Amino acid sequence: MSESKESSRIAVLLEDAKNGDERARDELFECCRNYINVIARTNVETWMKAKVDSSDLVQQTLLEAHRGFQNFEGKSEGEWLAWLKQILAHNTHDFIRRFRAGKRDVQKEVRMQPQSPDASAPFRELAARLDSPSQILMEHEQEFELANAISRLPENYREVIQLRNLQRLSFEEVSERMGRSRGAVQMLWMRALSKLQEILAENQSEA
Repeated sequence: MSESKESSRIAVLLEDAKNGDERARDELFECCRNYINVIARTNVETWMKAKVDSSDLVQQTLLEAHRGFQNFEGKSEGEWLAWLKQILAHNTHDFIRRFRAGKRDVQKEVRMQPQSPDASAPFRELAARLDSPSQILMEHEQEFELANAISRLPENYREVIQLRNLQRLSFEEVSERMGRSRGAVQMLWMRALSKLQEILAENQSEA
């Protein structure tokens, strides 16, 4: 689905959901699951420096947003995504505190207390490495579409992009995390970016 069509779809679902259409509301939240998942995993793993299952965090965020949907006063897709990111940021702080408390690492908890992230920054940096149409997507603040494109990649492609571009790890760190040589990781990364650009180009051509 093209960026413009996807954006239009989200806008329609949002309007219908605000008008009381429960099916539209459910579909709206399902459409945003990939987006929330990418941001949640990026933020949590960046702060913790370890791979952590963030699925519960994603589920909690979507559940809270669903329950509090009547409190959302915005109308645009941008306002909607910003609202979801606000809920996610709050839950992420709680998630990290609970995780570190369980590890009984009080000093580390104080020293590395996370700050409110710019959730769009990793998407902008990734898009900067790609040619149009990803630049077009980011100009229209469509990190949502980029997250969906990432979800369509093979698992090893998703992981190398997650680690290298979104978590901003060095190739040495990515190599250690993935259990591959630096050269193998670099080749995998280039193939992953090429495939991601291909998916984005396909979406744009459907506009």
